[in-house]
Amino acid sequence: MKKILLYPLSVIFYACFIGIMFLFHPLQWLCLKVGGYKAHKISVDLLNLSLMSCLYVIGNRCSYHNTQNLPNDKPLIIVSNHQSMFDIIAISWFMRKHHPKFISKVELGKGWPSVSFNLRHGGSVLIDRQNPRQSIPALTEFSKYIANNKRSAVIFPEGTRSKTGELKPFSTTGLKILFKNIPEAWVVPVTINNSWKLLKYGSFPVNAGINLSLTVQEPIELGTMPEDELLVKIEQRINKDII
Repeated sequence: MKKILLYPLSVIFYACFIGIMFLFHPLQWLCLKVGGYKAHKISVDLLNLSLMSCLYVIGNRCSYHNTQNLPNDKPLIIVSNHQSMFDIIAISWFMRKHHPKFISKVELGKGWPSVSFNLRHGGSVLIDRQNPRQSIPALTEFSKYIANNKRSAVIFPEGTRSKTGELKPFSTTGLKILFKNIPEAWVVPVTINNSWKLLKYGSFPVNAGINLSLTVQEPIELGTMPEDELLVKIEQRINKDII
């Protein structure tokens, strides 16, 4: 019975979700052209708040748990598990004061209203995972941008989304490039729960009655431990609160 009810709810959800993406695409362009980065950032924050609100419309909740004192004057490397597209929206909104910028696959750089524009013009990086000659220099340049502007690089080292919530093995190449090029950064492990349940039935229908939660774990300053130990510690901190 619940799944039957999810179909009309999902029509409402996607009507709101897609409408918001089309609405904010020209708004982003206008803000960037008129007000530069600061105005564009405001438009992106409002975009993510609006997209998050779509989940509430169909009976979902989103919660944020952060007891950590993260610095505002240092670059951050946010390392998170990955369960669905809603992870990106949650991190973008809840951690907005740290200016999160994403490492995304190159395919997302076109064809998606609002999303593609922000990825191309908001400070994120688009990489071709099958082409190291493109991805490694792009990540290096991205690292310099994060370091120089004291912003946050967001990386999902699992590579692909977990459809069960269980943490997948890390691919560490991207992390190591960030570590090398942003040695002054703090690494911030983040645990996301229940995001995968929103797409339990695939992209349609969207599930309802789910509490998507984001928990910021204790950060680690780069240089305080060997790299191999650091990678293990990050994975442990992310995994400990996955339910």
